[in-house]
Amino acid sequence: MERMHIGELARRTRLSVKTVRYYSDLGLVPEAERTPSGYRRYDGGAVVRLGLVRTLRELGMDLATIGRVLAREADLARVIATHADALGAQIRLLRVQHAALRALARRAMTPEGIEQVSRLAQATADERRRLITEFLDSIFDGVSVSPDFEARLRAAMPELPDDPSDEQLDAWLELAELVRDEDFRDRLRAMGRRSFGTTGGTPPVAPATPTGADSMRTAALVAEKAGAALAAGLDPADASADATHDALVAAMAASVGRAPDAAYRGELLETLRIGYEPRAERYWQLLAIINGWPPIATVTPAWAWFADAVAARLP
Repeated sequence: MERMHIGELARRTRLSVKTVRYYSDLGLVPEAERTPSGYRRYDGGAVVRLGLVRTLRELGMDLATIGRVLAREADLARVIATHADALGAQIRLLRVQHAALRALARRAMTPEGIEQVSRLAQATADERRRLITEFLDSIFDGVSVSPDFEARLRAAMPELPDDPSDEQLDAWLELAELVRDEDFRDRLRAMGRRSFGTTGGTPPVAPATPTGADSMRTAALVAEKAGAALAAGLDPADASADATHDALVAAMAASVGRAPDAAYRGELLETLRIGYEPRAERYWQLLAIINGWPPIATVTPAWAWFADAVAARLP
């Protein structure tokens, strides 16, 4: 049977003599025999074992685990699958980090800003979900919202792809900064209290604006009619805007069983002013970008036009 000295084994396996000797001393590649002079000799099986050791090391496996695999104390397929999963997670993180570097290169930032952006960009998927969960916890605290409404918001989590585009990563960075904004949180809590009331209290019996399917219908109407008036350049306080104002107020009032009188219009204006929050719309637009949803149109200017039209016609 062929015997080779350590130098020949190193040459065949493209490893250094020092590395082969180290692995041999650990028992990963036992020598076949020693010469009377004490020189190590190896057989052809050593080439195969060293090839496996090198491959497993390149996959990031530690020597102790490799030793158990070679001694058949550990199932090779299971060990490799575990390491493959670990490498997959590392690759995903590296892709996000790579995208983060691209994002940083596009921004003129202070060292402190660079550190913050880098930290946000490298957050794991679980950390991203925790950030949004904590944000939602804070805005629902003390507000008696509908369980279905809360469940829908909590189900909408940012799912950044493994290899995000520049736009998706920028959207995540903007979203992370937005949900940390205490003024934004306070505004959403005020909006929630206005719409749903507070925990332990009684929500308004006859609210100024509808909820559920009626809310979606009237929102679409505002986007259509007020949006068209805005695009046409109509001054919300001008008589030319009367028809649009009257139609929208009548639709809002009818959806909640109210008369479109001055008292209702005053309450409606207060609700519109509280509800006019471009950052809330931006929150959903950013989620759509991150998650690859269809784009969400910007409609808050139409609502602002409608609010101004209502205000202009109050006593």
